[in-house]
Amino acid sequence: MGLTYEESAKLMNDPIFKGRVKVACLKFSNYIMEEPGTTSAHGARSRWATGCINQPDATANTVTPPTVMDTAIQSAGSAVDDATLQSAVEKVINSLI
Repeated sequence: MGLTYEESAKLMNDPIFKGRVKVACLKFSNYIMEEPGTTSAHGARSRWATGCINQPDATANTVTPPTVMDTAIQSAGSAVDDATLQSAVEKVINSLI
């Protein structure tokens, strides 16, 4: 059973959860910056990563809502473990790039 709309809306605005999403975004940014330049879509990925590093709060504001809608987050809510959250965030980012 997933979160209710009210629970989802609260989680999207929860500063602790949003902070965790920000850390996951920055972690993925570091990974992207270290990947080979021959990686598919590296230019776009690198631009996204640079934007995230320069404006992590804005990035978290963009990434948090679709992350909350991920089925794993809907199942666990704020109790989601870091590895599952990281996976959900990366899935969202890859869909945005």
